[in-house]
Amino acid sequence: MRYLTKHLPRRTPYVLAGLGAVMLVILVVRPSPVPVDLGQVTRGDLQVTVDAEGKTRVKDRFVVATPVAGRLERIDLDEGDAVEQGRIVARIDPLPLDTQVREAQARLRELQAEMVGVETQRPKQAALIQAEARIRAAEAERRATEAEVERVEAALAQARRDRIRAQDLETRGAIARQQREAAELLETSRTRELEAAQRQLEGAIAEVAAAREALSILRSEQKDPDYLVDAYRAQIAAVEAELTNLADEASRTEIQAPVAGFVLRVLQESARFVEAGSPLMELGDPSNLELVIDVLSTDAVKVEVGASILVEHWGGETTLLAKVRYVEPSAFTEVSALGVEEQRVNVIGDFVDSSARLGDGYRFEARIVVWQSDDVLKAPVSALSRCGEAQCMFVAEKGRARRREVVIGRSNESEAVVEQGLEEGEEVILHPTEQIEEGRRIKAR
Repeated sequence: MRYLTKHLPRRTPYVLAGLGAVMLVILVVRPSPVPVDLGQVTRGDLQVTVDAEGKTRVKDRFVVATPVAGRLERIDLDEGDAVEQGRIVARIDPLPLDTQVREAQARLRELQAEMVGVETQRPKQAALIQAEARIRAAEAERRATEAEVERVEAALAQARRDRIRAQDLETRGAIARQQREAAELLETSRTRELEAAQRQLEGAIAEVAAAREALSILRSEQKDPDYLVDAYRAQIAAVEAELTNLADEASRTEIQAPVAGFVLRVLQESARFVEAGSPLMELGDPSNLELVIDVLSTDAVKVEVGASILVEHWGGETTLLAKVRYVEPSAFTEVSALGVEEQRVNVIGDFVDSSARLGDGYRFEARIVVWQSDDVLKAPVSALSRCGEAQCMFVAEKGRARRREVVIGRSNESEAVVEQGLEEGEEVILHPTEQIEEGRRIKAR
């Protein structure tokens, strides 16, 4: 002990030097703190949005098109001109249509005259009445002749009986021969009268048949032109329909504005021949705008009617507020800048209150709110990392990194809802690299 006390003052510098060397080696070997960026776990509001580009569009857009084909006169209106409903905004040269109308009218008069000529070919009603009267007269003559034949037949029968009686009486010598001959002559005379009456009856019957045949011919001639009349009527109906159509087209050569508004675009300014249905101009009210935002179909299913829309980068400093009016039911295919086909859907919105000077077709960036809350525990998304199947964050505790497994809820591009694993006020490491591990010393940049 006395030895140590005696020599300690002389060895103290060496001991201290050795301890310093050991400390220096420890400091050299010991890892230096990793500089990190820190973010804080806070409580507040959070919005989850679907971000996309969009453009403004006039809500009620009317395309004025030419109703008929023809030569369009030069349109004097310019973009931005105000028009009233019913104002003539364009004209089609009416001369060709007027000429076609006159030609159709001439064809109609010609067909009507030809049909009248067909009617004159029919037998007159007087001829039909006369033919019917002839039939009645012939039938009366036939009936009279038949009566005469019956009378002569009766007279002949009587004359035959008288002859037979006279012959019998002469045989018995009761009468003279002259009386018998007189009876035979009377029978012969009655026979000749019957033959004449029968021939007259045959003539009467033939006359009735001839009269009926004549009436039948007249009636056939009465019906023969019917097919011609039907043909002319069909042609007249076709020309009348054509005339109605031409007259209607001729009346529409002056094209009127369907609504009051402003000229948005003039599609056919110079005079030229146009087909029916060719668009001439677009009309609308540029102060009545709607928003058209095309989003991926996978994002469109999250958007609900009435959701808020934040309109940014439209040319002003403020953020404009709008609401979703409806989501179009049909998607369309669009090729991205990388050449990938995407199914996209238009989301249509209305401004809530905007005094911004926006016009038709103006571009902007939109954030459609699909979820929001005013009081949630949230942390920066950039602090998230994977630890196996779970999600983790590194918390800064007393200068060291501590791994925490966390349960994350809804999130946006910058923040996420922390459901488990962190507490308000804790600091987390942003963008953790491979150098950050459990217990590693850190220092804030």
